[in-house]
Order: sequence, then C-alpha cells, then structure tokens
Amino acid sequence: MMAQVPRLTEPTGKAAELYRNLPNGRVQCTACARECQIGEGQVGFCGVRGVVGGRLYLLVYGRVMAGHIDPIEKKPVVHYRPGSKIFSIATSGCSWACSYCQNADISQLRKIEGVEVTAEELVESALNHDCEGMAYTYNQPTIFMEFARDVGRLARKRGLFNIFVSNGYDTPETVAMMDDFLDCATVDFKGSGETNFVRRYISIPNAEPIFESLLEIKRRSKVHVEITDLIVPRVGESLEAAERLCKFVYDNLGPDTPIHFLRFHPDYKMMEFPWTPTETLEKHVAIGRKAGLNYVYIGNVPGHPDESTYCPGCKNVLIKRYGYEILEYNLDDKNRCKACGHKTPIVGPLSKSYADDRFISVIS
Repeated sequence: MMAQVPRLTEPTGKAAELYRNLPNGRVQCTACARECQIGEGQVGFCGVRGVVGGRLYLLVYGRVMAGHIDPIEKKPVVHYRPGSKIFSIATSGCSWACSYCQNADISQLRKIEGVEVTAEELVESALNHDCEGMAYTYNQPTIFMEFARDVGRLARKRGLFNIFVSNGYDTPETVAMMDDFLDCATVDFKGSGETNFVRRYISIPNAEPIFESLLEIKRRSKVHVEITDLIVPRVGESLEAAERLCKFVYDNLGPDTPIHFLRFHPDYKMMEFPWTPTETLEKHVAIGRKAGLNYVYIGNVPGHPDESTYCPGCKNVLIKRYGYEILEYNLDDKNRCKACGHKTPIVGPLSKSYADDRFISVIS
C-alpha cells in the first residue's frame, strides 16, 4: 500500500540507508515491518520515504513538525533518569494508521512538511533549554531513522541521552541502527496487540513484528525498555490478550520490566468511544502482577495509587507520583529502597534539576 501523495520527480531530504533493491526494479524499504516495495516516483505507506532514480530517500530528513520540552514521565518512562527534562521532536508521517491517534495532525499527515533544522541546531536547542535528553516521539521514529540516528549520535557526544517512543513495528535493520545512539525505548502496544483490534484500528496484519523487535533489542543491545499498552474500551480491552502480553514480557524481558496500562480518551476517528473505566485498568494491573511482573502501572489517571512505584521487597512507596510530578523519592544513591535495601532496576538518580526546581519533597 502506497501513500496518496504526488508523484516524486526530484529527490528531497537525504538518501536513505534502510532499503534494498529488488530484481523487479522496485526498492524495498526496511525501516519498518511493512517493508514497502516502492516503485519509481512513489512513496511508501508512511508518506516520508520515496524512490527517485532507483534510490530511496528520506524525504523529511531535517524537517521537524514538532519540538517540545517534556518531563520524561510523559512518555511514559518512569525507570530511566526520573525527573529529567527532555527535548521531544517529530516529523510528519507514520508506519501505522491508528484510528484513535492523539497526534493525527502530525503522524497521519502524509505530506513533506516541517521546519528545516540541522541535527546541530536541535541538540544546541536542547542544551540551551537545560534538557538532559532527546526524545523521538509523537510519530513513529523509525520512519525517520537515519535523521534520528544523526541527531542521536551528536546528542550523545554532547552528554544527552536518547529515547524512542515507539510502536515497535521494526525490522532487524532498524534495531541494528539503534546500537549507535539509543539509550531507552518505550514500546507501545495497543489493545494488548490482539489481532482483530490491530487489524481494524491500526491497519497492520498482526503484532508479531513488535514481539520480534523486542526480542532483537534484548538480544543485541543494552537499551532500557518499558512497555505501554493502550486499553481501548469495548474493542481493545481483552483480558486474555493482556495475559499473553504479560507472559511474554515476564518470560522474555524479565519480571523487572515496567509495563504501563494506559487510559484511552476519545480522539481522531474514535470520538464516539468513552474513556477507559478505571476499573478496567485495575483488572489489567492485576493480570500483570499475577503474571509475576514487579512494576505494573496505570497511566493517564492522575492521582491513582498505581501511578507510583512500590518496592517488591517491602511494598513501601519508592517513588510517589501525581501525573508527571514526583512527590516522594525513597531510594538511596545506589537505587535501593531506603526501608528494606531492595535493589531496584531504576537507571540513574533523580534528576538534579528536578530536585532543585520542581521537587515537592525528598524523603531522606
């Protein structure tokens, strides 16, 4: 399936690296699991990778649709550099076509638009705003992988970390490219990856490439991974699918892998659907804990107790949160529970800038 865009006659952006030439004269893109076979002058499903002169181009290289400063907890990432301020960027286009997308004006835009900016300018802007990391988010970052890689390499050299907020619909080639710069990724399942849901509301055949990408990341890299799962009422709330997902996470990624069950809100083409009931999310949390996962969260319900992190050893609060704010931090300088000494998998101390500027109370 090709994007409905004008036929390309001249290359824009920059030559891509993630592709192979096929005997039939087409070019097969390897940036995502669709692996579009693209003819001369055509653009792939994502709308941002097209063929001119028998070569694939990343048409949005150096074109940014959005740039914002966010707390890391918004991604949501809660076990990596808590309290950090990050610089978030996106291009247009996406490898999915989610009916509920809250960033549809960016991700579902199959046009070559955005502010022209260099990797150097983006990193300098992040540093000037006292950010500690870069996030590639709002649309699927692997569709602009070569640009993300170039920004990420420079960011790492300047002392910034890099985060992907990803659908995980990747290939071994994209995972290999992550080695150069990526520190953390949140991989977002929708409806627990249940096949009927992803076919109807995302326009992908199944979620298998996401599972395969997670296994590949685990096999070849030290990227910190957190799992998110958008629970959509009526059509994407299967408890059986959640059980399968939690078992996969436990068996393959380990019991300390964080998983977040996120509340759906009406958006884009699914305005007639209600918000996910809190009780539904709580059932999913119970499934995660029954599966043996130590860190199971509810997202998008500010004030819910399961926003916070609890010690698997003594059950005391390790990090108390309200939305994106940290209210208590009960870990020592080696990320051990101050009450019982249990060693947690949380990476890095609480951000010093957060403690200095926004922190409400650090419990010592």
